[in-house]
Amino acid sequence: MIILILLSSHLHTPMYFFLSSLSFIDLCHSTVITPKMLVNFLTEENIISYPECMTQLYFFSLFAIAECHMLAVMAYDRYVAICNPLLYNVVMSHHLCFWLTVGVYALGIIGSSVHTGFMLRLNFCKINVINHYFCDLFPLLELSCSSIYINELLILFLSALNILTPALTILMSYIFIIASILRIRSTEGRSKAFSTCSSHISAVAIFYGSAAFTYLQPSSVSSMDQGKVSSVFYTTVVPMLNPLIYSLRNKDVKAAVKKFLTDEHGRLMNGVVVILEKGVYFACV
Repeated sequence: MIILILLSSHLHTPMYFFLSSLSFIDLCHSTVITPKMLVNFLTEENIISYPECMTQLYFFSLFAIAECHMLAVMAYDRYVAICNPLLYNVVMSHHLCFWLTVGVYALGIIGSSVHTGFMLRLNFCKINVINHYFCDLFPLLELSCSSIYINELLILFLSALNILTPALTILMSYIFIIASILRIRSTEGRSKAFSTCSSHISAVAIFYGSAAFTYLQPSSVSSMDQGKVSSVFYTTVVPMLNPLIYSLRNKDVKAAVKKFLTDEHGRLMNGVVVILEKGVYFACV
């Protein structure tokens, strides 16, 4: 998605700028977790050093928080495009898009720095086995013999800020978007719009729902086993689904793929087979 958007000039719009940013965040987010997890599956000794664990916690928190706010920015972009189409180019200027993206990463850096900084001040003197498949906040707090009261307050406060606030922004945006869709006279147009929105809402609900279930409750109440299951969704499933949802259901992206795979005469490049089935392109090189 990132390469396709960079190479396709007609995709150089605010919507695809944010989509490429989301794709980059998803790539980094899953890369922080998945390679180490796969290594642990293949080796008998699942070992991670203290510096590696803190580094993993920092970058996981950074990209998880950034994704929360990037999804909200994308929902706001769609709200402006659908509800105020005549003012879209004025409102979503290059200047605003740039600063919204900077703000997303800034919030991620601030939140992850706070979490990691307060985790570094703790003493870990209990068992050295983390009841999780990566270094997450609550599993690490279980190993501490220091007071974790401040850490738990920070988790609840920052989780409410970084999960509930973007989720409410997305909810309000989609309420206005759905109201605009209902005013469409064409039944076919309404069904296509609802089909696309339902896919986006499903992915967003899975991401925010699983994240809220994990972090918006005290560690004394939360179950580590349930937390491990829910964390699979926001660390692996959603980053995998986002490129599919935002590309295979998008005509502009499919047209860019077709153009990218053909030469200047409109013929398919050597070694490439493209099959069109139910509006989805499958490319095999």
